Amino acid sequence: MQDFANSSYQRRKVAPNRVKVQRTPLDLKKYLRLLKRSVVGLAAVLLACGIPYGGYRLLATVTLFSLKSIEVSSTKHLTREEILALASVEPGKDLLHMNLKSMGEHILQNPWVETVRINRYFPDTVSIVITEREPVAIVNMGFIYYLDNKGNVFKVLNQGDKLDFPVITGFSEEELGSDPKRTKEALEATCLLLKILREKGALILADVSEIHYDKGYGFTLFTASGALPIKVGSGDFPAKVERFARIYRDLMVQLPSINYIDLDYNDKIIVKKS
Repeated sequence: MQDFANSSYQRRKVAPNRVKVQRTPLDLKKYLRLLKRSVVGLAAVLLACGIPYGGYRLLATVTLFSLKSIEVSSTKHLTREEILALASVEPGKDLLHMNLKSMGEHILQNPWVETVRINRYFPDTVSIVITEREPVAIVNMGFIYYLDNKGNVFKVLNQGDKLDFPVITGFSEEELGSDPKRTKEALEATCLLLKILREKGALILADVSEIHYDKGYGFTLFTASGALPIKVGSGDFPAKVERFARIYRDLMVQLPSINYIDLDYNDKIIVKKS
């Protein structure tokens, strides 16, 4: 064991730290001056940015391309005034900022309108081209609607609308809502039958007052004179109508004695007499 008592090492005394830390008083005026300079600089930046923004807002209020000419395609069912009212367009509007898509959507809300195309031509013209629907028949579904040549039920008839079209029966609004695909296919088949009648049996169509549709059987025509049933069925319309057109005049002479006519065969016509 080492005897530290007899050691030659002597512990040195450490002189106390006599350095005094002096606290510098806070110079508030200095910091206030810095804050003032920062505020002034920020105000200058905002002012510089505000000048072009104000200029933009001023420019936005200036109408550079004022609408002068509105071209509207000729239409059969809608007047020019009705179309312009739907589009909410009139001379004097800013051509550059007009929303053509919104205008077209408003025009399409009218049931007569099938398609619409709107173009702007600088410096001062807008062109509106409309394709209207053409009715080919009237569909009695509780309410009476027009049917176009694509099988679309598109408009409830109002007072003054033309009624000189074949009337389609056998459809309902409930079926159109619950089974739209099948109902639309049947309406398209109705349009096809009407087309074939116009092309191959114009005399027949002129005497048809009603076309009745049945899900299970197909189509039956009823003549205006005597309400004679002419059974057509479904499918193969061109051949059936063409065969019937050949003997139509002769059969109409015998109308009072005929109970019904059945075309729903591949190569013959059945005439049932009373």
